[in-house]
Amino acid sequence: MTPDELYRTVMAVDPPVVATPFDAATRQFLFGEVWNRPGLSIRDRRLVTIACVAGADATKPIDDQVYAALASGDLTLDEMNEVTLHFAVYCGWPKASALEWSVLVQWNRIHEERGEEVPPPAARPNAELGVTDLDERIRLGQDEFEAVNLLPPPPPISPYFHAGILNFVFGHVWRRPGLDRRDRRLVTIACVGLSDAQTPIDSHVGSALGSGDLTWDEMQEVILQFSAYYGVAKGEALQAAAQRWRASQP
Repeated sequence: MTPDELYRTVMAVDPPVVATPFDAATRQFLFGEVWNRPGLSIRDRRLVTIACVAGADATKPIDDQVYAALASGDLTLDEMNEVTLHFAVYCGWPKASALEWSVLVQWNRIHEERGEEVPPPAARPNAELGVTDLDERIRLGQDEFEAVNLLPPPPPISPYFHAGILNFVFGHVWRRPGLDRRDRRLVTIACVGLSDAQTPIDSHVGSALGSGDLTWDEMQEVILQFSAYYGVAKGEALQAAAQRWRASQP
């Protein structure tokens, strides 16, 4: 595809007129090269990009990327809502509140543009919150932590580990069915990268590769997509983590 054709496919709107050097570079680099690369699907790249623009508190890019993801059908409303929850865990609830609001506004916009009624939102069933037996929930959280991180789970010796990591993050969020584990890894890697969280960077980059959820070539594409939307300097930390993992392999 040409850059303009790919812009239309990715952003679900006609490309604007190129009027400045920034416009030209954006069109040629982002849509002529990065989004055009074969190593990840457009949907995969959307997951990384949405985390980047939401982490940057970039109001218009958030709206544009959410609109495009929903209007294209690459992400359903339920999937987008799961992205928001997962993002909240790794980048914080205040940042996620802007993403949540954008999803609501853009969902309404899409229906208005199509001349359709916006379906009334239904209350979420409590059953989707998972098991209520707390001992079982912690056990499931320990199992999920090990499956995701390829490391033994932490002991439940503080509220952070007990209530947060084992009960909520891995006892619930990573086990929710709305996104698969690979999807969640794409969001998470972008989140830990933009947060400069060195231990989580090493952990999540390494476990994504070690589990086979992402191949080496796919990880390189994730890092490129992340660097395009959050900065090459930040991307260097992800690349260094990937290289350390690779060097550790027999």
